[in-house]
Amino acid sequence: MADYSEQFQQLSLAIQKGSAPEAKELTEKLLKEGVTPEDILNKGLLDGMNIVGIRFKNNEIYIPEVLIAARAMSTAMDVLRPLLTKTGVKPVGKIILGTVKGDLHDIGKNLVRMMSQGAGIEVIDLGTDCGPEKFLEAYREHQDVKLIGMSALLTTTMTNMKTVIDKFAEEGLKDKIKFMVGGAPVTEQFAKEIGADGYAPDAASAAEKFKELILQS
Repeated sequence: MADYSEQFQQLSLAIQKGSAPEAKELTEKLLKEGVTPEDILNKGLLDGMNIVGIRFKNNEIYIPEVLIAARAMSTAMDVLRPLLTKTGVKPVGKIILGTVKGDLHDIGKNLVRMMSQGAGIEVIDLGTDCGPEKFLEAYREHQDVKLIGMSALLTTTMTNMKTVIDKFAEEGLKDKIKFMVGGAPVTEQFAKEIGADGYAPDAASAAEKFKELILQS
């Protein structure tokens, strides 16, 4: 069996550098050589995105570099996605993501989405200014969702995270889904106080924590 470790390494580096054309070209080349979409995803793309996540967490790179890497990942995924679906490769899990009611900030949420997708998680992004009903509606539409992630940048809107959790409790759904919260003013203590199942201080940690909580559920 041929050894493609060098090509996987090149693909991982293309993601880390954020070179979308190179990532796409290498993905197509590996497919032509008969490498499975799953191997390309796990050994090339996810490896690269994982390193980006670690470097971001260690403050070695910043938001612009992460966005460029995520774009390269997305370009390569456009090639792989139809094939992964055909071969029945399932994502790690599915999450709902949104910035809470009254808050229109989305850079942090978008980073979390990209990091999560880079970790093999399917994300339903509800956008900003999401009230309890919007989260509830999305959950009812996607019953296979394991987790809801909520973001807030303002101290005045972070209390709306509790409103969402309380609404799910009222509907008798609190035990069926896990909640994770994050954003500049949010702390681990606050997460515990409102009954959330998890908290993450940054996007890379959020993707890791999502994975951990999904695997527990």
